[in-house]
Amino acid sequence: MTRKEIMEIIAEQNVSFFRLQFVDIFGFMKNIAIPRSQIEKALDGQMMFDGSSIDGFVRINESDMYLKPDYNTFVVLPWRSRDGVNAARIICDVYKSDGTPFAGCPRVNLQRVLAEARELGYTMNVGTECEFFLFQKDEKGNMVTATNDVAGYFDVDPDDTGIGCRREIIETLEAMNFEVEASHHEVAEGQHEINFKYSDALKAADNTVTFKWVVRSIAAKHGFHATFMPKPVFGINGSGMHTNQSLFNMDGSNAFFDENGPLKLSETAYHYIAGIAKNARGFTAVTNPLVNSYKRLVPGYEAPVYVAWSASNRSALIRIPASRGLGTRTEVRCPDPACNPYLALAMMLNSGLDGVKNKLEAPPSVNVDIFKMTPAEKEASGIASLPASLEEAIVAFKESQIAREALGEHIFNTYVEGKEKEWDSYRTAVTDWEVKTYMKNY
Repeated sequence: MTRKEIMEIIAEQNVSFFRLQFVDIFGFMKNIAIPRSQIEKALDGQMMFDGSSIDGFVRINESDMYLKPDYNTFVVLPWRSRDGVNAARIICDVYKSDGTPFAGCPRVNLQRVLAEARELGYTMNVGTECEFFLFQKDEKGNMVTATNDVAGYFDVDPDDTGIGCRREIIETLEAMNFEVEASHHEVAEGQHEINFKYSDALKAADNTVTFKWVVRSIAAKHGFHATFMPKPVFGINGSGMHTNQSLFNMDGSNAFFDENGPLKLSETAYHYIAGIAKNARGFTAVTNPLVNSYKRLVPGYEAPVYVAWSASNRSALIRIPASRGLGTRTEVRCPDPACNPYLALAMMLNSGLDGVKNKLEAPPSVNVDIFKMTPAEKEASGIASLPASLEEAIVAFKESQIAREALGEHIFNTYVEGKEKEWDSYRTAVTDWEVKTYMKNY
């Protein structure tokens, strides 16, 4: 999309309010709202903001930063229309006052890693599958984990009481040019999934943060609270963000497909699988960024715990879906929707490219239920476990050279600092479980 086209849409659709959006290091969407009189200035990348006010960006003595809009992300917001007056948004990259890209901007960082992939002759395509819960609010409007939804996997109304909300979410996404492929009720009560078509990695990350924003906004209209928290309720399935990814050659062919290869996978695909497997423990702190993430990554709830791959086995970390040709891809099953998608994709891409560049050999595929294997059987098969806590994940992250390369020094160091504070806060907190379990008898 061009600047001229954007100005024409603004005039035709009477856009009077404009949101300049970006994402901080920890994946939280930020925005600056401006009136119509400032739109042209914003489109020229002249909108300044105080970077020292954003967690993990810059110090107060170097705080002047600029938002450079990506014209291709401009869209009118369907749910913000009032009396013929509309609002729109555009996603921006963060630039320093000297006109250079800011290394601490997650979107800028992903573009850097994608540029390195292009130098090797590849582009990355991604499709994310974000699961989420729709919960009710109590009589005071507070968030709770209650739901009157009694539906299960693929169930339909009337049991699926969130179906009307999910339908409006889909209609809104389609109005924002998403190509929605399917939606359904997930395994747990109150849990849903909406899948949209894969795209290049940068657009996929943009789509993922936009998707989460739309879901929350439309859910609020219906009186629900939508959450992408990985494990909001004990004893039931948590929410994942299975991430389908593939490398394409510069001529548009799928670099993972080989008609004559084993499983019709190319050597590049096997090298990529090997890189993901080798570096999985090191990227988990980014793909699964919360203390709560590791309450999802436990045996028995379909979430992967073990570092293995298979063409069909859903207990493995890496699955190869059946589609071939242009649809040939790997599905990495550990990420959860609390992650910053720009950082998560940069980490997984750099991990896979580590395998491609160094021609790493993929381990044998595991085609049995890993959850039923004994510790001795897993050890004999060379199957490692993902970190069991955020603390363990941080340790593995800090030891990973691939992580440091994928995120750059600024993001890497800031991320470590933030996550260590989060773990320490959790470690020293006294929980309701402790009070209930110990206070009476001790």
